[in-house]
Amino acid sequence: MRIEQLTYSIGAELTDVKLADAVHDDGLFAGIREALLKHRVLFLRDQDITREQHVAFARRFGELEDHPVAGSDPEHPGLVRIYKTPEQPNDRYENAWHADATWREAPQFGAVLRCVECPPVGGDTMWANMVLAYENLPEHVKTQIADLRGRHSIEASFGAAMPIEKRLALKAQFPDAEHPVVRTHPETGEKVLFVNAFTTHFTNYHTPARVRFGQDANPGAGELLRYLISQAYIPEYQVRWRWKKNSIAIWDNRSTQHYAVMDYPPCHRKMERAGIIGDKPY
Repeated sequence: MRIEQLTYSIGAELTDVKLADAVHDDGLFAGIREALLKHRVLFLRDQDITREQHVAFARRFGELEDHPVAGSDPEHPGLVRIYKTPEQPNDRYENAWHADATWREAPQFGAVLRCVECPPVGGDTMWANMVLAYENLPEHVKTQIADLRGRHSIEASFGAAMPIEKRLALKAQFPDAEHPVVRTHPETGEKVLFVNAFTTHFTNYHTPARVRFGQDANPGAGELLRYLISQAYIPEYQVRWRWKKNSIAIWDNRSTQHYAVMDYPPCHRKMERAGIIGDKPY
């Protein structure tokens, strides 16, 4: 297996390797996992694997989870189908920087995403290194956010366009989760800036040490949250991947965010993602 680093900050392409082999080859899988921790997102071309092999490889990292809104393959639970077609003009929104399922108490460990069909041009995906985003924050901001916690909501994102009854039922099933604004990566010990498009507000900002008058909390807290979320937008932290059929991306959801670029209508873009159950951030 050859590993080619794609940018200074994030991403590497693996060549001379078949993911189907890693389902049974412990040494190969260990090398892939080590590369994932180092580069945060890995890319492979020409991986003509079956859905069974896709799921089996992803399960080597951990058990898989379904998505309550996006549809899964009925024969392969945990394999979420992200299918965009010209016949779905109102179902094309993807373009927000986020980490998957941070509205869960235990967000995803990561995911394995395979391109089934893609447009001739456009439809790229971008990833950002949120460890580097934290490291490069001004020291006074690091001090300010060290103990802050944020609320993450599926109701305010996937549920927002639903009828109120369905939205409230979704929230009842998945109550808003609260996570540290700066989480610790459970394997590397790195500090990670952990706010994204699912984060609605800080839950412990309004204290005497931070708030003298109402303006300190509103708009003060909102402006700080928007500033932190915007760190993923910085190109120096990013890598951009152009999809081809049977290309695969594997990413560490604990230390990255990603953005699906919606610049391909009216075309088909069909992706299948195996999301891996993670741990509760601390």
